[in-house]
Amino acid sequence: MAMFAPRALRSIRTLYLSRGLATHASPRLAVPASLNLKTGQTFKGTSFGAPKSVFGETVFSTSITSYTESMTDPSYRGQILVFTSPMIGNYGVPHNQAPFDSHDVGVILESQGIQCAAVVVGDVAEKFSHYAAVESLASWCKRHNVPGITGVDTRAITTLLRDQGTTLGQLAIGSDALLSPPQAEEYWDPSLDNLVDQISTKTVYELNPTGSVKIAMLDFGAKANILRSLVRRDAAVTVFPWDYDFNAVKDQFDGLFLSNGPGDPKHCMPAALNLRRTLKEWDRPVFGICMGHQIIGMAAGLDAYRMTFGNRGHNQPVLALANSGSIKAGRVYVTSQNHQYALTLQEPFPEGWEPFFINCNDSSVEGIKSTDDSGKKVWGVQFHPESAGGPLDTIEMFTDFVNTCKEHRAASSFSHKVVEPAIKVPLETVAPQVAATA
Repeated sequence: MAMFAPRALRSIRTLYLSRGLATHASPRLAVPASLNLKTGQTFKGTSFGAPKSVFGETVFSTSITSYTESMTDPSYRGQILVFTSPMIGNYGVPHNQAPFDSHDVGVILESQGIQCAAVVVGDVAEKFSHYAAVESLASWCKRHNVPGITGVDTRAITTLLRDQGTTLGQLAIGSDALLSPPQAEEYWDPSLDNLVDQISTKTVYELNPTGSVKIAMLDFGAKANILRSLVRRDAAVTVFPWDYDFNAVKDQFDGLFLSNGPGDPKHCMPAALNLRRTLKEWDRPVFGICMGHQIIGMAAGLDAYRMTFGNRGHNQPVLALANSGSIKAGRVYVTSQNHQYALTLQEPFPEGWEPFFINCNDSSVEGIKSTDDSGKKVWGVQFHPESAGGPLDTIEMFTDFVNTCKEHRAASSFSHKVVEPAIKVPLETVAPQVAATA
Protein backbone atom coordinates (compact mmCIF):
# COMPACT_ATOMS: atom_id res chain seq x y z
CA MET A 1 0.00 0.00 0.00
CA ALA A 2 2.89 2.35 0.75
CA MET A 3 3.88 2.44 -2.89
CA PHE A 4 0.62 4.26 -3.70
CA ALA A 5 0.94 6.88 -0.95
CA PRO A 6 3.00 9.44 -2.96
CA ARG A 7 0.46 9.37 -5.80
CA ALA A 8 -2.42 9.84 -3.32
CA LEU A 9 -0.52 12.68 -1.65
CA ARG A 10 0.01 14.39 -5.01
CA SER A 11 -3.71 14.09 -5.74
CA ILE A 12 -4.58 15.70 -2.42
CA ARG A 13 -2.11 18.53 -3.04
CA THR A 14 -3.55 19.05 -6.53
CA LEU A 15 -7.06 19.15 -5.08
CA TYR A 16 -6.12 21.78 -2.51
CA LEU A 17 -4.27 23.81 -5.16
CA SER A 18 -7.25 23.84 -7.53
CA ARG A 19 -9.54 24.93 -4.70
CA GLY A 20 -7.10 27.62 -3.74
CA LEU A 21 -7.33 29.18 -7.21
CA ALA A 22 -10.99 30.07 -6.68
CA THR A 23 -11.89 33.26 -4.85
CA HIS A 24 -13.21 32.67 -1.35
CA ALA A 25 -16.70 34.05 -1.00
CA SER A 26 -18.12 35.70 2.09
CA PRO A 27 -21.03 33.87 3.74
CA ARG A 28 -24.34 34.90 2.13
CA LEU A 29 -27.39 35.37 4.31
CA ALA A 30 -30.42 33.36 3.18
CA VAL A 31 -32.77 36.26 2.40
CA PRO A 32 -36.03 34.96 0.91
CA ALA A 33 -36.97 35.86 -2.64
CA SER A 34 -39.76 34.92 -5.02
CA LEU A 35 -40.39 35.28 -8.73
CA ASN A 36 -44.08 36.06 -9.23
CA LEU A 37 -45.54 35.83 -12.73
CA LYS A 38 -48.68 37.67 -13.80
CA THR A 39 -50.11 34.36 -14.99
CA GLY A 40 -50.22 33.15 -11.38
CA GLN A 41 -47.09 31.04 -10.90
CA THR A 42 -44.61 31.71 -8.08
CA PHE A 43 -41.07 30.35 -7.69
CA LYS A 44 -39.39 30.55 -4.28
CA GLY A 45 -35.64 30.94 -3.73
CA THR A 46 -33.09 33.12 -2.00
CA SER A 47 -31.84 36.58 -2.84
CA PHE A 48 -28.48 37.87 -4.06
CA GLY A 49 -27.45 41.27 -5.33
CA ALA A 50 -29.48 44.33 -4.43
CA PRO A 51 -32.04 43.97 -1.60
CA LYS A 52 -34.94 45.48 -3.54
CA SER A 53 -38.05 44.27 -5.37
CA VAL A 54 -38.65 45.05 -9.05
CA PHE A 55 -41.19 44.53 -11.83
CA GLY A 56 -40.32 43.69 -15.43
CA GLU A 57 -40.83 41.45 -18.42
CA THR A 58 -39.69 37.88 -17.70
CA VAL A 59 -37.61 36.43 -20.54
CA PHE A 60 -35.09 33.61 -20.87
CA SER A 61 -31.71 33.25 -22.54
CA THR A 62 -30.20 29.94 -23.66
CA SER A 63 -26.64 31.35 -23.60
CA ILE A 64 -24.25 29.02 -21.79
CA THR A 65 -21.49 31.61 -21.39
CA SER A 66 -21.14 35.42 -21.48
CA TYR A 67 -23.59 36.26 -18.70
CA THR A 68 -21.72 39.54 -18.18
CA GLU A 69 -22.19 40.53 -21.83
CA SER A 70 -25.88 39.58 -21.73
CA MET A 71 -26.56 41.52 -18.54
CA THR A 72 -24.87 44.66 -19.93
CA ASP A 73 -26.70 44.48 -23.28
CA PRO A 74 -29.01 47.55 -23.47
CA SER A 75 -31.60 45.45 -25.32
CA TYR A 76 -32.41 43.76 -21.97
CA ARG A 77 -33.59 47.02 -20.37
CA GLY A 78 -36.73 46.48 -18.28
CA GLN A 79 -36.47 42.69 -18.39
CA ILE A 80 -36.13 40.02 -15.69
CA LEU A 81 -33.53 37.78 -17.29
CA VAL A 82 -33.75 34.03 -16.68
CA PHE A 83 -30.59 32.05 -17.50
CA THR A 84 -31.29 28.47 -18.55
CA SER A 85 -27.69 27.43 -17.83
CA PRO A 86 -27.66 25.80 -14.35
CA MET A 87 -24.71 27.71 -12.83
CA ILE A 88 -24.05 31.40 -13.39
CA GLY A 89 -21.20 33.47 -11.98
CA ASN A 90 -18.41 30.89 -11.86
CA TYR A 91 -15.90 33.10 -13.69
CA GLY A 92 -16.85 36.32 -11.93
CA VAL A 93 -16.95 39.80 -13.44
CA PRO A 94 -14.01 41.69 -15.02
CA HIS A 95 -12.87 45.27 -14.52
CA ASN A 96 -15.03 47.08 -17.08
CA GLN A 97 -12.78 49.78 -18.50
CA ALA A 98 -10.88 50.04 -21.79
CA PRO A 99 -9.14 52.87 -23.66
CA PHE A 100 -10.83 55.15 -26.19
CA ASP A 101 -8.73 54.48 -29.27
CA SER A 102 -8.82 52.87 -32.70
CA HIS A 103 -9.32 49.45 -31.14
CA ASP A 104 -11.63 50.04 -28.20
CA VAL A 105 -14.52 52.14 -26.97
CA GLY A 106 -14.12 52.66 -23.24
CA VAL A 107 -15.60 49.45 -21.84
CA ILE A 108 -14.81 45.72 -21.82
CA LEU A 109 -18.43 44.58 -21.64
CA GLU A 110 -21.40 45.85 -23.67
CA SER A 111 -22.05 48.98 -21.59
CA GLN A 112 -21.00 50.67 -18.36
CA GLY A 113 -23.64 49.05 -16.15
CA ILE A 114 -26.09 46.19 -15.80
CA GLN A 115 -29.05 46.80 -18.10
CA CYS A 116 -31.57 44.10 -17.15
CA ALA A 117 -33.98 44.78 -14.27
CA ALA A 118 -33.13 41.54 -12.43
CA VAL A 119 -31.59 38.09 -12.95
CA VAL A 120 -32.89 34.61 -12.22
CA VAL A 121 -30.42 31.71 -11.91
CA GLY A 122 -30.59 28.11 -10.78
CA ASP A 123 -27.32 28.21 -8.85
CA VAL A 124 -25.32 31.40 -8.37
CA ALA A 125 -21.61 30.71 -7.92
CA GLU A 126 -20.40 32.02 -4.57
CA LYS A 127 -16.78 31.47 -5.67
CA PHE A 128 -15.35 32.59 -8.98
CA SER A 129 -12.14 31.82 -10.83
CA HIS A 130 -10.82 33.74 -13.83
CA TYR A 131 -7.60 35.67 -14.44
CA ALA A 132 -9.54 38.85 -15.37
CA ALA A 133 -12.20 38.67 -12.64
CA VAL A 134 -12.27 41.33 -9.93
CA GLU A 135 -15.61 40.65 -8.21
CA SER A 136 -18.41 38.12 -7.90
CA LEU A 137 -21.72 38.23 -9.73
CA ALA A 138 -23.55 38.91 -6.45
CA SER A 139 -21.21 41.79 -5.58
CA TRP A 140 -21.55 43.27 -9.07
CA CYS A 141 -25.35 43.10 -8.94
CA LYS A 142 -25.42 44.72 -5.51
CA ARG A 143 -23.10 47.51 -6.63
CA HIS A 144 -25.37 48.27 -9.61
CA ASN A 145 -28.56 48.00 -7.52
CA VAL A 146 -29.88 44.99 -9.45
CA PRO A 147 -31.58 42.13 -7.56
CA GLY A 148 -31.24 38.42 -8.25
CA ILE A 149 -32.81 35.14 -7.18
CA THR A 150 -31.14 31.74 -6.96
CA GLY A 151 -32.27 28.27 -5.97
CA VAL A 152 -35.17 28.11 -8.41
CA ASP A 153 -35.80 25.62 -11.24
CA THR A 154 -34.89 27.73 -14.26
CA ARG A 155 -35.69 24.84 -16.60
CA ALA A 156 -39.28 24.80 -15.33
CA ILE A 157 -39.50 28.59 -15.69
CA THR A 158 -38.12 28.39 -19.23
CA THR A 159 -40.60 25.66 -20.21
CA LEU A 160 -43.41 27.80 -18.84
CA LEU A 161 -42.26 30.88 -20.76
CA ARG A 162 -41.93 28.86 -23.97
CA ASP A 163 -45.50 27.60 -23.57
CA GLN A 164 -47.24 30.83 -22.57
CA GLY A 165 -44.79 33.37 -23.99
CA THR A 166 -42.87 36.23 -22.41
CA THR A 167 -44.69 37.09 -19.18
CA LEU A 168 -44.80 40.13 -16.92
CA GLY A 169 -43.29 39.41 -13.53
CA GLN A 170 -42.10 40.64 -10.18
CA LEU A 171 -38.95 39.70 -8.32
CA ALA A 172 -39.88 40.12 -4.64
CA ILE A 173 -37.06 40.32 -2.10
CA GLY A 174 -37.06 39.97 1.69
CA SER A 175 -40.32 40.82 3.41
CA ASP A 176 -41.96 41.43 0.00
CA ALA A 177 -41.39 37.74 -0.81
CA LEU A 178 -43.57 36.77 2.16
CA LEU A 179 -46.54 38.78 0.90
CA SER A 180 -49.21 37.63 -1.53
CA PRO A 181 -48.31 38.08 -5.23
CA PRO A 182 -49.32 41.41 -6.80
CA GLN A 183 -52.71 41.91 -8.43
CA ALA A 184 -52.77 41.73 -12.23
CA GLU A 185 -53.09 45.51 -12.62
CA GLU A 186 -49.97 46.09 -10.49
CA TYR A 187 -47.56 44.52 -12.99
CA TRP A 188 -45.51 46.96 -15.06
CA ASP A 189 -45.31 46.37 -18.82
CA PRO A 190 -42.03 47.87 -20.15
CA SER A 191 -43.15 47.42 -23.77
CA LEU A 192 -45.58 50.33 -23.27
CA ASP A 193 -42.66 52.69 -22.65
CA ASN A 194 -40.22 54.06 -25.20
CA LEU A 195 -37.19 52.26 -23.77
CA VAL A 196 -35.01 53.42 -26.68
CA ASP A 197 -35.55 57.04 -25.70
CA GLN A 198 -34.43 56.18 -22.16
CA ILE A 199 -31.27 54.38 -23.25
CA SER A 200 -30.06 56.31 -26.31
CA THR A 201 -27.26 58.86 -26.13
CA LYS A 202 -28.38 62.43 -25.53
CA THR A 203 -25.19 63.93 -26.96
CA VAL A 204 -23.47 63.55 -30.33
CA TYR A 205 -19.98 62.08 -29.91
CA GLU A 206 -17.21 60.62 -32.07
CA LEU A 207 -14.94 57.61 -31.77
CA ASN A 208 -11.67 57.09 -33.65
CA PRO A 209 -11.89 60.47 -35.45
CA THR A 210 -8.80 59.75 -37.59
CA GLY A 211 -10.38 56.69 -39.19
CA SER A 212 -10.21 56.32 -42.97
CA VAL A 213 -13.97 56.24 -43.50
CA LYS A 214 -16.74 58.27 -41.81
CA ILE A 215 -19.75 56.32 -40.54
CA ALA A 216 -22.74 57.74 -38.68
CA MET A 217 -24.59 55.61 -36.14
CA LEU A 218 -28.14 56.09 -34.87
CA ASP A 219 -28.04 54.84 -31.29
CA PHE A 220 -31.14 52.87 -30.26
CA GLY A 221 -29.18 51.29 -27.37
CA ALA A 222 -25.96 50.20 -29.05
CA LYS A 223 -23.84 47.37 -27.68
CA ALA A 224 -20.22 48.43 -27.24
CA ASN A 225 -18.97 45.59 -29.40
CA ILE A 226 -20.82 47.03 -32.40
CA LEU A 227 -18.85 50.26 -32.01
CA ARG A 228 -15.70 48.24 -31.36
CA SER A 229 -16.23 46.18 -34.52
CA LEU A 230 -16.43 49.36 -36.59
CA VAL A 231 -13.47 51.27 -35.12
CA ARG A 232 -11.26 48.17 -35.37
CA ARG A 233 -11.91 48.29 -39.09
CA ASP A 234 -10.55 51.85 -39.19
CA ALA A 235 -13.90 53.64 -39.22
CA ALA A 236 -14.45 57.05 -37.65
CA VAL A 237 -17.84 56.65 -35.97
CA THR A 238 -20.09 59.58 -35.04
CA VAL A 239 -22.94 58.50 -32.77
CA PHE A 240 -26.29 60.35 -32.82
CA PRO A 241 -29.44 60.10 -30.67
CA TRP A 242 -32.04 57.67 -32.04
CA ASP A 243 -34.42 60.40 -33.26
CA TYR A 244 -31.77 62.67 -34.79
CA ASP A 245 -32.71 63.63 -38.36
CA PHE A 246 -29.71 62.21 -40.18
CA ASN A 247 -30.84 63.86 -43.42
CA ALA A 248 -29.47 67.19 -42.19
CA VAL A 249 -25.89 65.83 -42.21
CA LYS A 250 -26.05 62.78 -44.46
CA ASP A 251 -23.73 64.14 -47.14
CA GLN A 252 -20.89 64.38 -44.62
CA PHE A 253 -20.74 60.59 -44.17
CA ASP A 254 -19.78 57.53 -46.18
CA GLY A 255 -22.29 55.21 -44.52
CA LEU A 256 -25.06 54.92 -41.93
CA PHE A 257 -25.37 52.30 -39.18
CA LEU A 258 -28.49 51.61 -37.12
CA SER A 259 -27.86 49.87 -33.80
CA ASN A 260 -29.72 47.39 -31.66
CA GLY A 261 -32.06 48.53 -28.89
CA PRO A 262 -34.80 47.49 -26.45
CA GLY A 263 -38.58 47.39 -26.66
CA ASP A 264 -41.21 47.86 -29.33
CA PRO A 265 -39.82 49.26 -32.62
CA LYS A 266 -43.09 51.10 -33.26
CA HIS A 267 -42.08 53.59 -30.57
CA CYS A 268 -39.31 54.55 -33.01
CA MET A 269 -41.54 55.38 -35.97
CA PRO A 270 -40.03 58.92 -36.23
CA ALA A 271 -36.66 57.29 -36.95
CA ALA A 272 -38.23 55.01 -39.57
CA LEU A 273 -39.86 57.98 -41.33
CA ASN A 274 -36.56 59.89 -41.32
CA LEU A 275 -34.81 56.82 -42.70
CA ARG A 276 -37.42 56.44 -45.45
CA ARG A 277 -36.38 59.83 -46.76
CA THR A 278 -32.69 58.90 -46.40
CA LEU A 279 -33.16 55.71 -48.43
CA LYS A 280 -35.01 57.65 -51.13
CA GLU A 281 -32.44 60.43 -51.48
CA TRP A 282 -29.15 58.75 -50.51
CA ASP A 283 -27.15 56.10 -52.36
CA ARG A 284 -24.52 55.27 -49.72
CA PRO A 285 -24.36 52.05 -47.67
CA VAL A 286 -26.75 51.47 -44.77
CA PHE A 287 -26.50 48.60 -42.26
CA GLY A 288 -28.82 47.81 -39.35
CA ILE A 289 -28.72 45.22 -36.55
CA CYS A 290 -31.64 44.00 -34.42
CA MET A 291 -33.74 47.13 -33.70
CA GLY A 292 -31.89 48.83 -36.56
CA HIS A 293 -32.99 45.99 -38.85
CA GLN A 294 -36.61 46.49 -37.78
CA ILE A 295 -36.36 50.25 -38.39
CA ILE A 296 -35.04 49.58 -41.90
CA GLY A 297 -37.91 47.15 -42.50
CA MET A 298 -40.55 49.64 -41.37
CA ALA A 299 -38.95 52.33 -43.54
CA ALA A 300 -39.21 49.92 -46.48
CA GLY A 301 -42.91 49.31 -45.81
CA LEU A 302 -42.83 46.10 -43.76
CA ASP A 303 -44.66 45.64 -40.45
CA ALA A 304 -43.17 44.51 -37.13
CA TYR A 305 -44.93 42.12 -34.75
CA ARG A 306 -44.37 40.81 -31.23
CA MET A 307 -43.11 37.21 -31.06
CA THR A 308 -44.40 34.73 -28.49
CA PHE A 309 -41.16 34.48 -26.50
CA GLY A 310 -38.56 35.97 -28.82
CA ASN A 311 -35.11 34.60 -29.56
CA ARG A 312 -32.36 35.06 -26.98
CA GLY A 313 -29.16 33.05 -26.97
CA HIS A 314 -25.99 32.21 -28.87
CA ASN A 315 -27.31 29.26 -30.85
CA GLN A 316 -29.90 30.48 -33.36
CA PRO A 317 -29.44 28.99 -36.88
CA VAL A 318 -30.31 31.21 -39.84
CA LEU A 319 -30.40 30.34 -43.55
CA ALA A 320 -28.96 32.83 -46.04
CA LEU A 321 -31.32 33.37 -48.99
CA ALA A 322 -29.06 35.65 -51.03
CA ASN A 323 -25.38 36.27 -51.74
CA SER A 324 -23.82 39.44 -50.40
CA GLY A 325 -20.12 39.93 -49.65
CA SER A 326 -19.00 37.24 -47.23
CA ILE A 327 -22.53 35.79 -46.98
CA LYS A 328 -23.27 32.88 -49.30
CA ALA A 329 -26.81 31.86 -50.23
CA GLY A 330 -27.80 28.39 -49.04
CA ARG A 331 -25.46 28.33 -46.06
CA VAL A 332 -26.71 28.06 -42.48
CA TYR A 333 -25.03 30.44 -40.02
CA VAL A 334 -25.20 30.06 -36.23
CA THR A 335 -25.96 33.42 -34.63
CA SER A 336 -26.42 35.28 -31.36
CA GLN A 337 -29.79 36.96 -30.83
CA ASN A 338 -31.74 39.04 -28.33
CA HIS A 339 -35.11 40.29 -29.55
CA GLN A 340 -38.85 40.11 -28.87
CA TYR A 341 -40.06 41.63 -32.16
CA ALA A 342 -39.58 40.61 -35.78
CA LEU A 343 -40.50 41.79 -39.28
CA THR A 344 -43.50 40.23 -41.01
CA LEU A 345 -42.70 37.95 -43.94
CA GLN A 346 -45.07 39.02 -46.70
CA GLU A 347 -45.65 38.25 -50.35
CA PRO A 348 -44.89 40.21 -52.40
CA PHE A 349 -42.00 41.93 -50.66
CA PRO A 350 -41.78 45.74 -51.08
CA GLU A 351 -40.31 46.79 -54.41
CA GLY A 352 -36.52 47.02 -54.29
CA TRP A 353 -36.24 44.68 -51.28
CA GLU A 354 -35.77 40.97 -50.70
CA PRO A 355 -35.48 38.60 -47.73
CA PHE A 356 -31.84 38.04 -46.76
CA PHE A 357 -32.03 35.46 -43.93
CA ILE A 358 -34.71 33.21 -42.47
CA ASN A 359 -34.69 31.53 -39.05
CA CYS A 360 -34.30 27.76 -39.34
CA ASN A 361 -36.31 27.14 -36.15
CA ASP A 362 -39.37 29.39 -36.46
CA SER A 363 -39.14 30.75 -40.06
CA SER A 364 -39.09 34.35 -38.84
CA VAL A 365 -37.37 37.01 -40.95
CA GLU A 366 -33.72 37.29 -39.88
CA GLY A 367 -32.58 39.77 -42.49
CA ILE A 368 -33.57 41.90 -45.46
CA LYS A 369 -31.52 43.65 -48.14
CA SER A 370 -31.96 45.95 -51.08
CA THR A 371 -32.12 44.14 -54.41
CA ASP A 372 -29.20 44.34 -56.81
CA ASP A 373 -31.25 46.28 -59.37
CA SER A 374 -32.42 48.86 -56.82
CA GLY A 375 -29.12 50.74 -56.99
CA LYS A 376 -28.95 50.73 -53.18
CA LYS A 377 -26.57 49.06 -50.71
CA VAL A 378 -28.73 48.40 -47.66
CA TRP A 379 -28.67 45.41 -45.29
CA GLY A 380 -30.49 44.61 -42.10
CA VAL A 381 -30.07 41.55 -39.88
CA GLN A 382 -32.04 40.53 -36.80
CA PHE A 383 -29.08 38.72 -35.23
CA HIS A 384 -25.78 40.07 -33.85
CA PRO A 385 -22.76 39.44 -36.12
CA GLU A 386 -20.49 41.10 -33.53
CA SER A 387 -21.52 38.89 -30.59
CA ALA A 388 -18.74 39.08 -28.01
CA GLY A 389 -19.79 35.75 -26.58
CA GLY A 390 -19.85 34.16 -30.01
CA PRO A 391 -20.52 32.65 -32.42
CA LEU A 392 -18.73 34.77 -34.98
CA ASP A 393 -19.99 33.08 -38.16
CA THR A 394 -21.15 36.40 -39.62
CA ILE A 395 -18.60 38.85 -38.15
CA GLU A 396 -17.24 39.61 -41.62
CA MET A 397 -20.46 41.48 -42.39
CA PHE A 398 -18.79 44.42 -40.62
CA THR A 399 -15.85 44.11 -42.99
CA ASP A 400 -18.24 43.98 -45.95
CA PHE A 401 -20.03 47.11 -44.77
CA VAL A 402 -16.89 49.15 -44.03
CA ASN A 403 -15.25 48.10 -47.30
CA THR A 404 -18.35 49.09 -49.25
CA CYS A 405 -18.27 52.49 -47.55
CA LYS A 406 -14.59 52.86 -48.45
CA GLU A 407 -15.28 51.91 -52.06
CA HIS A 408 -18.05 54.48 -52.27
CA ARG A 409 -15.81 57.11 -50.73
CA ALA A 410 -13.06 56.40 -53.23
CA ALA A 411 -15.51 56.69 -56.10
CA SER A 412 -17.05 59.93 -54.85
CA SER A 413 -15.79 63.45 -55.31
CA PHE A 414 -17.58 65.07 -52.35
CA SER A 415 -15.52 66.64 -49.58
CA HIS A 416 -16.14 65.97 -45.91
CA LYS A 417 -16.97 68.67 -43.43
CA VAL A 418 -16.75 68.62 -39.67
CA VAL A 419 -20.04 67.60 -38.08
CA GLU A 420 -21.35 70.09 -35.55
CA PRO A 421 -21.85 69.50 -32.74
CA ALA A 422 -19.55 66.47 -33.04
CA ILE A 423 -18.49 66.53 -29.41
CA LYS A 424 -16.18 63.76 -28.32
CA VAL A 425 -17.44 62.54 -24.96
CA PRO A 426 -16.71 59.41 -22.92
CA LEU A 427 -18.94 56.41 -23.53
CA GLU A 428 -20.16 56.49 -19.92
CA THR A 429 -22.25 59.57 -20.71
CA VAL A 430 -24.24 57.57 -23.23
CA ALA A 431 -26.97 54.96 -22.74
CA PRO A 432 -25.00 52.66 -20.40
CA GLN A 433 -24.86 55.33 -17.73
CA VAL A 434 -28.59 55.97 -18.02
CA ALA A 435 -29.46 52.38 -17.20
CA ALA A 436 -26.66 51.63 -14.74
CA THR A 437 -28.93 52.15 -11.75
CA ALA A 438 -32.06 50.68 -13.33
